[in-house]
Amino acid sequence: MNTTLTEATIEADEKLPVIRITRDFAATPAQLMRAHLDPELFSRWVGPDGMDNRIDVWDVRDGGSWRYVALRDGEEYGFRGCFHRIGDDAIVQTFTWEGMPEEVSLETLRFEDLGDGRTRLHAQSLVDSFESRDAWLRSGMEVGVNEGYAKLDALLARDGSPAEGVR
Repeated sequence: MNTTLTEATIEADEKLPVIRITRDFAATPAQLMRAHLDPELFSRWVGPDGMDNRIDVWDVRDGGSWRYVALRDGEEYGFRGCFHRIGDDAIVQTFTWEGMPEEVSLETLRFEDLGDGRTRLHAQSLVDSFESRDAWLRSGMEVGVNEGYAKLDALLARDGSPAEGVR
């Protein structure tokens, strides 16, 4: 039985305003951490196809802030947050789309080593209300998540992103 997740599984918690995303990668936890924390790598894969990303702030440390802008067809979409904790196999950060600055999510990304050069990403986003969570789910976020992770797969296969951490 093959349990490899090649597309992200996106689930809403029934009791909490939480979205959970699970996805497997042919990469080590260190490679995935670097792809999430190195601004040059992150800007190459995050978001849906056809978007270019500009990193404005990227202070990778506990308490550091980040901001990037996604660009397409003359339109700009700003995202920002704060790195609350960067561990060996997890990142805890806030995430805000600047189009709705009052909507802040607390995100936890955990990288589970599956062995044999494979890692399962467990991402959780806690938002303020069930209404906000459901709006995120209706927004088409799965397109950006799946297309972004497909770009990350290609980046890892092509470049073999170095395993060293960025901290």
